[in-house]
Amino acid sequence: MIRLCFAAAALLAAGPLFAVTYTFEPQHTQGVIRWNHLGFANPTAQFNSVEGTLEFDPAEPTRAAVMVTIPLGSMSTGVPDLNDDFRSSDFFDFAKFPSATFKSSKVEKGAAPNTLKVAGELSVHGVTKPVALDVTVNKIGTNPRNHVPTVGFEAMATLKRSDFGLGLYVPQVSDEIQIHITAEAAEKNAYEQYLKAEAAREAARKAKQ
Repeated sequence: MIRLCFAAAALLAAGPLFAVTYTFEPQHTQGVIRWNHLGFANPTAQFNSVEGTLEFDPAEPTRAAVMVTIPLGSMSTGVPDLNDDFRSSDFFDFAKFPSATFKSSKVEKGAAPNTLKVAGELSVHGVTKPVALDVTVNKIGTNPRNHVPTVGFEAMATLKRSDFGLGLYVPQVSDEIQIHITAEAAEKNAYEQYLKAEAAREAARKAKQ
């Protein structure tokens, strides 16, 4: 039930005045969902595809806003049979509900430094519910590898899957699930220019072969 993730993300609020638009960097943004199975184990599923934007001003993080889409086809448990169950109409029903979305509505400072409380709406499996994310801002700065302004954060939430019509096998399989999203968001315009330059360099390299 994720979608969260992330989104999650680390900031939100309506109408930032001086915010910069960031885009989620796909190679360093992912989410993990954890649940309890019969009291014996705590399996996980991971999703590695997160699409969306973050409006963020480091000087005013509580004025941030985030919109995220998670294509659920990227989610994997590492167990083929369980992956099939997740895809089926018994669970997420990817054919009918191929993605999850999160849109922030409010951001507040957390109790500890560099933390935020992010409220928003999560839509999964055709159901939209309010969720709250506990966000830790890891770092704000320039990525030394691509020289693009970047913000990195962790976002965590606990949800009830039954709230989203995904309550099969409760209580043997826990209703509550924990979601942990880790993300890098890069300044959109600079990151797009970086990707274009990388593509041009790769094309030139191949032309010389």
